[in-house]
This record gives sequence, C-alpha cells and structure tokens, in this order.
Amino acid sequence: MEFFRIVQVQTDESTIQNQLTLANLDSMSNEIFIIGDQTDTEANIGGIWGEFTLTRNRIRGGIRFALVECPNALAWTLTAGFEPDPESLVVHLTINRQQKSQSFLEEVEDFLDDHTHCLKQFLETLKVQG
Repeated sequence: MEFFRIVQVQTDESTIQNQLTLANLDSMSNEIFIIGDQTDTEANIGGIWGEFTLTRNRIRGGIRFALVECPNALAWTLTAGFEPDPESLVVHLTINRQQKSQSFLEEVEDFLDDHTHCLKQFLETLKVQG
C-alpha cells in the first residue's frame, strides 16, 4: 500500500538532505523519537508501533527513511522537484501489504498528518532564519 502527502512549502533537495536529519527527528515528528544509539544514517527509535532501527539514506530529490525490523517494511521518502508537485515537499510512505486492519491504517494516516504538520513548521522556521 502507498500513501502520499503534499506539504505546501518551498524546499529543495539540498535543504531536505542537509536539514532533515536524525538529529532533528524531534522537530519532524511527535510520533517517533530517538531512544538509543544514533549516527548520521541510523537510530534506535520508539513510537506507536514499537521499537525499531530507523535508517536514513540520501536519494535523488531528498531522503528515504525505513524501519528496518518492521514486519510491514514501512518506509517513506521526502522529496522535492518531482511530480506530483515539483514546487512542494512530497511525502510518500509505503508498506509491503495490500490489506491491513482499519486501526493500523488510521495509525499510518495519523503519523503522516503529524509528520507533515511538523515538517511544514520546521521548514518554514528554517526559511525565516535563513
């Protein structure tokens, strides 16, 4: 399954890759948080779905996050400069299931709503400071 969100904030690949880091995770989400070891590309996190290793990788247009031990292979990308809205931040989350319980899907939607809200605030704050 896949889920999309468009964050109406002007940004670019460089800002995404340099500012949306694991060190800034607390500014990007209220739903997940660092609970242990952390590097530039990996952190032990906790959240509504339990504890996982969260990886962060640079990709063309932005970054990809993935929950390594997640049985649903939950991963999401944050990109700019591409369709469906090249002028905004595009959040694209996937899981490796065609069907899930309604409660899980609501949790994913809640995570995305929170994440996009936090991302918009964080990126707008950067613009004001910059």
